[in-house]
Amino acid sequence: MKQEPRIRPAGLDAALDQLTSEGWCVIANALPRPIIEALAVDLAPIYDATPFCRGDFYGGRTKRFGSLLKRSPHAAALAREELILAVIEEVLSPWCDTLQLNLMQAIALHPGAPAQFPHRDQDMWQGVKGEVEYLVNVMWPLIPFTVENGATIIYPRSHGREALSDAVPEQSTVAACGPGDAILFLGSTLHGAGANRSNEVRKAVVASYCLGWLKPYENQWLAYPPAVARGFAPELAGLVGYRQHRPNLGNYEGVCPSLLLTDNLPDHIGAVDALRPDQAEAVAAHRAGQESLP
Repeated sequence: MKQEPRIRPAGLDAALDQLTSEGWCVIANALPRPIIEALAVDLAPIYDATPFCRGDFYGGRTKRFGSLLKRSPHAAALAREELILAVIEEVLSPWCDTLQLNLMQAIALHPGAPAQFPHRDQDMWQGVKGEVEYLVNVMWPLIPFTVENGATIIYPRSHGREALSDAVPEQSTVAACGPGDAILFLGSTLHGAGANRSNEVRKAVVASYCLGWLKPYENQWLAYPPAVARGFAPELAGLVGYRQHRPNLGNYEGVCPSLLLTDNLPDHIGAVDALRPDQAEAVAAHRAGQESLP
């Protein structure tokens, strides 16, 4: 991922070290609690109106819904948190030119929900495992996460090459934390929701980021069509797919799809290269060689 140099946020190295060595970490006080509380207020009526999931994986005592960036103006703060994005870029940049939002989903685990099947989210894609990290998940509790209400169960050091094994490790930990904290875990890290043995509904938001050339879990262009994404900040619009992944991937009529968010969409468009510097140099050298031929 080739971007302009920028100041490394405080706490980046510590979070990155734990995430890459343990497969997960918690960033305490990643956002002010009032932002999380305001988001929870916005999402409350949608939680109430959403039916329970169907299927043993999603869980019959669980509710889930996406498209959060158009459901609450507070969701963007979670998607764009500076330190978290910096950590994720460090993790994913060896395998992509840009990252993208994989999903942004609200989850409500109701009393009586059993523990979720332990799984690795990278298994959505049938690429090579043990060598590439495909995504990083960020869990944002909307209420305090506890053992009793089904806080996420993480299997430390189950990531990377350890993900080649189907065995469930004996050691696990519960990611107990509170609103404003962020739980990060790799796509190769084994995890699952715990059982909710309490009398409260355990609510959370998951923001997930993946390599920019993958098909994301949530179809971002359907969730946020141009009429919606036009109101997003440019960085946020880029995260939901309104930018190209070099070389030339994800274009619209051969140009960056961010053109769809402007008022200057021409009737006819000429394609424009979107190449990495090394590719542009190689192509230019080839053209020059062709021009020198008799």
